[in-house]
Amino acid sequence: MIRTVPTTPYSGQKPGTSGLRKKVKVFQQANYAENFVQSVFDVVDRPEGSTLVLGGDGRYHNRAVIQQTIRIAAANGYARVLVGHGGILSTPAASHVIRKYGASGGLILSASHNPGGPDEDFGIKYNIANGGPAPEGVTDAIYARTTTIDRWLTVDAADIDLDMIGTSTVGGMSVEVIDSVADYAELMETLFDFNAIRANVQAGFTMSFDAMSAVTGPYATQILEGRLGFAKGTVRNGVPLEDFGGHHPDPNMVHAHELFETMFGPQAPDFGAASDGDGDRNLIVGKHRFITPSDSLAMLAANAHLAPGYAAGLKGIARSMPTSAAADRVAAAMGLPAFETPTGWKFFGNLLDAGMATICGEESAGTGSDHVREKDGLWAVLLWLNILAVRKISVDQLAREHWAQYGRNYYARHDYEALPTDNADMLMAELGQSLATLPGKSFGSLTVSKADNFSYLDPVDGSTSANQGVRVLFEGGSRVVFRLSGTGTEGATLRVYLERYEPASGDLDRETPDMLADLIAAADAIAGITRHTGRTAPDVVT
Repeated sequence: MIRTVPTTPYSGQKPGTSGLRKKVKVFQQANYAENFVQSVFDVVDRPEGSTLVLGGDGRYHNRAVIQQTIRIAAANGYARVLVGHGGILSTPAASHVIRKYGASGGLILSASHNPGGPDEDFGIKYNIANGGPAPEGVTDAIYARTTTIDRWLTVDAADIDLDMIGTSTVGGMSVEVIDSVADYAELMETLFDFNAIRANVQAGFTMSFDAMSAVTGPYATQILEGRLGFAKGTVRNGVPLEDFGGHHPDPNMVHAHELFETMFGPQAPDFGAASDGDGDRNLIVGKHRFITPSDSLAMLAANAHLAPGYAAGLKGIARSMPTSAAADRVAAAMGLPAFETPTGWKFFGNLLDAGMATICGEESAGTGSDHVREKDGLWAVLLWLNILAVRKISVDQLAREHWAQYGRNYYARHDYEALPTDNADMLMAELGQSLATLPGKSFGSLTVSKADNFSYLDPVDGSTSANQGVRVLFEGGSRVVFRLSGTGTEGATLRVYLERYEPASGDLDRETPDMLADLIAAADAIAGITRHTGRTAPDVVT
């Protein structure tokens, strides 16, 4: 029997670039999660007899919200819910399940790379029938509904056993607990030459993968150790924990420092990689060689044809605006279209669905292809392994050969985290007001050639997304980009992206901070970072 629960709206339930993210204690308020889930069901397209995919990254509060969501789904007329074993589904795996089983959409319970635990972060994101994040039109409708919601629907039913694979019934709705890994692993075997990778492993190729006590652990263990033959222990921190072991599950030089220490140590394996909280980001590092996410996108695109799934070639390459232009140079050399989009994987969805792009990437360590509609951390790792196995080359050698052909985009991102929102907003407002006067001004040896606030015209549906980040371009190809991030849960995060292009005939093997020193000084002078924030250095450098 359907039961109606009266409620009142909560303010601030506006989904960001990757759903609604708040502290766990916010989500634990009476009716808070229920209001948001009901708002989703009230507005999204879901024909009669629809299937909902449900799962998350295993963080604290996942199981409670999954159980409640199942009951709400039953009351709202869903015919079937597919939920990951133990409540676990990586974000790319959830995208694949939505697509494979023809679901009308899915709810992914994650705050991605943000920390987990009773005092940390939680999130809910809705993905549509193509497997990708809900576009702005849908998220705007969800938010509008959260401001007027006065009831949510449920059925009275006991919790299901999330740890038992099988089918049960809740309020007349079928609930199937599915193997979280099987469908995804089978998809990877269709894309990559597992035999070539296995042969490379048998020949002595070694790696270290840090799952960061997050969702990718079960996937990496089964695929890397179980199917590809890497030694047991290759996957470290492979058991998903509700608090990620007390660590921040963000695959970068700060939070994955143990992996970096391994890869730059005297006994480094041939290849190192990591993924984040929900499995959609990746870190790639070779023996004594770190590969930036921007470079990784370019290098994967240049070599993707070596994997069976991409042997026919690419249709196009897409990157987010803050990502370096390294991939553009590959696209130009290969005669492929290159697309520059706003930040947020949903902007790639139209290009992928229209067959205009095959590989996409973001500087924030997200890379993926048209196999799903999300970025995919383990996919990127497997493509790297495939390329290295076929070319019989080291990461360092591949990078050097790539730069010798295309030149090098020295690149870094500086994050100023948990800033007072008013201060961050004032910085961006003043910066925006100064754009018209910046061209022609010099900052040290750098002269501004152009400054704007990036706007994107979608080539598929004609929609426009304005105010996507401030760009300051300098003569000679260097640039600085300023954005406020939409993925945090406390205060504001200012992201400053710094890029310097060095041609193939230039200086290709210098330390990145040295090559970016003049840009760092110019960024502070242009935006008044120290003046507005009181910070003399970023909290995180990637």
